[in-house]
Amino acid sequence: MILYPDAYFDKVEQITVKFLRKNKIKALILDVDNTLIDYNRKMKESIIRWVEEMKEEGIKLFILSNTNHKEKVQEVAEKLGIPYHNLAKKPFKTGFLRIQKLWKENPENIGVVGDQIFTDIIGGNRCQMFTILVEPIDTKDFWYTAWKRPLENKIKHRYKKKQRSNKDVF
Repeated sequence: MILYPDAYFDKVEQITVKFLRKNKIKALILDVDNTLIDYNRKMKESIIRWVEEMKEEGIKLFILSNTNHKEKVQEVAEKLGIPYHNLAKKPFKTGFLRIQKLWKENPENIGVVGDQIFTDIIGGNRCQMFTILVEPIDTKDFWYTAWKRPLENKIKHRYKKKQRSNKDVF
């Protein structure tokens, strides 16, 4: 289903190199707001260490954000030492496909990591990339995201219920 991620974690830092290798992921497209930084633009030290580990293990990283605040995304990208693109218009395919072409990777070898179903997950799924949903870092959201959260929470609840029932089968 286009609304469901391929994987679900509480936070970005739980995504391990072992998990990525098991799923043949060589590169990650990362969201910024509420995925790498909170509402107040603060980034945990654990995210910086996670990014460094990914880079050391040869995982390619790229920030793809819908924000029109270029300086915010640029500041995060510079702090982490990875390229970025803002005004991405997710869930449209353009930004995802531009990065895929830049990396010369097959879509199934690219992971898309974000906290929103209606932007990150749908966009990545539309491009046949491996989608990873994470919980938002902060409960505070921008108005244009906050109104979607109740619907996303219902979808996440159904997804989790489906995952539990699938485990019961084996």
